[in-house]
Amino acid sequence: MDERQEQTRLTEILKATSDPTRREIMTILVQEGPQRVTRLAAHFDMSLNSVSKHIKALERAGLVTRRTEWREHLIAPEMEPLRLIDQWFGQLRSAWDLRLDRLAEIVTKETDQ
Repeated sequence: MDERQEQTRLTEILKATSDPTRREIMTILVQEGPQRVTRLAAHFDMSLNSVSKHIKALERAGLVTRRTEWREHLIAPEMEPLRLIDQWFGQLRSAWDLRLDRLAEIVTKETDQ
């Protein structure tokens, strides 16, 4: 995946996770493992249809997968796409670390004089 594709993918992932309900769905799935849609919906004060729409948004972003067992739909988290978010935050952290190191140098130089 080239840089532009990665940036587009990161944007899709961040858009999908910008909604608090979707973040909570992801948290539940990561902590408790794959779940049926009806069980996931029990965590929220909204209709099954509304929860399904949130799940579909997460599916489009590649953050969850759906497996059908008879009439039940089992939703599982996909952790690989989150690697892009982690890489981006890592870049931000390293930029801040450089700034903080530079600030520490300035402060040290000022107090030494």
